[in-house]
Amino acid sequence: GIEAQSAVVTTIFSDIIAFLITEKEQQEAIEHIDEVQNEIDRLNEQASEEILKVEQKYNKLRQPFFQKRSELIAKIPNFWVTTFVNHPQVSALLGEEDEEALHYLTRVEVTEFEDIKSGYRIDFYFDENPYFENKVLSKEFHLNESGDPSSKSTEIKWKSGKDLTKRSSQTQNKAGKKRQHEEPESFFTWFTDHSDAGADELGEVIKDDIWPNPLQYYLVPDMDDEEAEGEDDDDEEGLEDIDEEGDEDDGEEDEDDGDDGEVCPR
Repeated sequence: GIEAQSAVVTTIFSDIIAFLITEKEQQEAIEHIDEVQNEIDRLNEQASEEILKVEQKYNKLRQPFFQKRSELIAKIPNFWVTTFVNHPQVSALLGEEDEEALHYLTRVEVTEFEDIKSGYRIDFYFDENPYFENKVLSKEFHLNESGDPSSKSTEIKWKSGKDLTKRSSQTQNKAGKKRQHEEPESFFTWFTDHSDAGADELGEVIKDDIWPNPLQYYLVPDMDDEEAEGEDDDDEEGLEDIDEEGDEDDGEEDEDDGDDGEVCPR
């Protein structure tokens, strides 16, 4: 009895001691993990600072080449509207009249602010056109010290009856709810929309995807032309098959004529 009880107490006491030791080891491990994590975070911050310096250096080195590219692009009519129409995400935002207006777009420039992480600006240069008075439309994206995004843009001076943003809204209202989901808002609505700068996908697409190499989208083959060529090839193959069948039929007829001549007696 007493020995058994003593053994149980000893076992319980041993378990408590083991638990306390394990708890202490875990707490020490957590403290060490926190120390190591602080070192990792410090290195990450250091890496970000050094990467930023490298990006700033190469941004400056790239500028003369961006300028030269813009001069060469200016020699190609409708380069930018073709590039935007060929880009799947941008084309989804373009209505027919947007495309017409973008035929007057002669130049696009993306400028990252000197410290890069605080934001960037996109400038669109236009020839004289029937839609608006502006020669340049710009949109800027800013990130303040606390990381809150914001944007601002040029006010578009629409010519009388040519406001594509209003026309897009009226078209959607007349077309009803079903049509509203199919009809894209005007591309130019993007200039005046500052409701959620942090979720502005179009700005990011132009800066990070199109601007580094617009030629890759300008040279995307027109799918309608490819389909038309495919249909022409199919038609030609069909004609070849018909000709081959005709030749085979002629050959069989000749053989039949030859057999008849041999069978007939004199």
